[in-house]
Amino acid sequence: MPSSTGRYVLLATILASSMAFIDGSALNVVLPSLQRDLGAGGGQLVWIVNGYLLMLASLILIGGSLGDQYGRNRIFGAGIVLFTLASAACGFAPSAEVLILGRVVQGIGGALMVPGSLAIITASFPPDQRGQAIGVWSSVSTITTLGGPILGGLLADSGLWRWVFFINLPLAAVALWALRRVPETRRPDADRTIDLIGAFLITLGLAGLTYGLVTWGERAGAAFDLGIGLAIGGGLVALAAFVGWEARSPHPMIDLRLFRSRAFTGTNLMTAFLYGALSGGLFFLPLLLIQVHGYSGTEASAALLPFALILAALSPWAGRWGARVGPRLPLTIGPAVVGMGFLALGAPALTDGFGQYWTSFFGGVVLIGVGMGITVAPLTATVMSAAPESSAGVASGVNNAVTRSAQALMTAIFGALALIVFTGALQAALTAADVPSAAQTAMLAEADQLAQTPVPLGAGLTTAQAEAASLAIREAFAGTFRLLMGVAAALCAVSAGVSAWVLRPTRPPTA
Repeated sequence: MPSSTGRYVLLATILASSMAFIDGSALNVVLPSLQRDLGAGGGQLVWIVNGYLLMLASLILIGGSLGDQYGRNRIFGAGIVLFTLASAACGFAPSAEVLILGRVVQGIGGALMVPGSLAIITASFPPDQRGQAIGVWSSVSTITTLGGPILGGLLADSGLWRWVFFINLPLAAVALWALRRVPETRRPDADRTIDLIGAFLITLGLAGLTYGLVTWGERAGAAFDLGIGLAIGGGLVALAAFVGWEARSPHPMIDLRLFRSRAFTGTNLMTAFLYGALSGGLFFLPLLLIQVHGYSGTEASAALLPFALILAALSPWAGRWGARVGPRLPLTIGPAVVGMGFLALGAPALTDGFGQYWTSFFGGVVLIGVGMGITVAPLTATVMSAAPESSAGVASGVNNAVTRSAQALMTAIFGALALIVFTGALQAALTAADVPSAAQTAMLAEADQLAQTPVPLGAGLTTAQAEAASLAIREAFAGTFRLLMGVAAALCAVSAGVSAWVLRPTRPPTA
């Protein structure tokens, strides 16, 4: 292949991947600004994140199959266009509801776009150049992932959170320009049957569970009404039906035969618990730092930076270590260390801002970075080696889908739990602070906004009472966050236990 074509391949795939990585890593940091400007409740914040994850988790395997069948460039380009149009809609969104809809469409575009990057690189480069090309793609993607929170912090502090979405427009234009100069590739022998029923069932299942859980949380954990019960019950039934359909479908989206491998089943199960904890736990950290501890957006992004730096630095060593000792040890130790990090994040009391970061949250962020640095490379190697070589791509796609599904489900569960616990904690804190009952009623009616719950200054509160009410909000959210970190740590402990129990203490097979 001419070197110029190779450069166009890398330019297109790196820029498209950067759109997804920056969008994901920067969004959490701008959530407080977004919530303030759009008046979004806590449940809506969950949907802003989960609208994207739900569609990505449900359709990512179909996106890869469509590329194999109808042309990788064609589907990849269509994903870029759809993702970009949805990004523009998100940037101009006048309300949280419109933003959620835009995020759903972004997820559909992402499902077409995300699987295409490595597929195009693999198909476009000869074997002796492929490793180097993937290395370049991986290195630049890591840099953009690291830069996402920093960008988000700067935009949040400048009142420009909408540019988290607008920045995708020039990136997409250049990616599409480069993609036009890349020869089309496809698999001539690819099966042209698409598992639409499977995609519908998993989308319905995840969406039903998310809606039911978040709605229940917004109602402060009140008894299930018919709508909530139907949503959660229907979601569980749809997921069970999805498994049953995949087991007997002649053209399944997920080949369940892969799960006959003990190692493949174990690594996917521990992945679900670990990445579910990571997604659910870290969703609330920027909210806590900015809204409770008084960090700026830039300071909150800087607080998260050690996690990404340590992960990137440790991964190459962990890959070599896992190859020497086998997957069981790193995949047991890594999640356990991440769990310790979550417990450390939940420990600090209220602080006076970023100046106390080093003695409060720094240790927890470092532990999570170390734990994930130990885990990621051996996990990837184990997933790929646990499946037959002919199914390596399918195995990677399944693990990706499991990760996204766990993130979506756990974000919903953590969101519901946060809404329920915060309401109770706020009521207790307001009562202890002797805030008048009329003000308490008004504040509890707005408790779905979590740490952004407004203090009703026009309700006859004295200055001291208003300050006590503000402090009660901060303390209630800090206590809620502490409980969520305990749940995240428990999920990590389960992940470590699964690895210790399921994986055998032997070296992974040589591919």
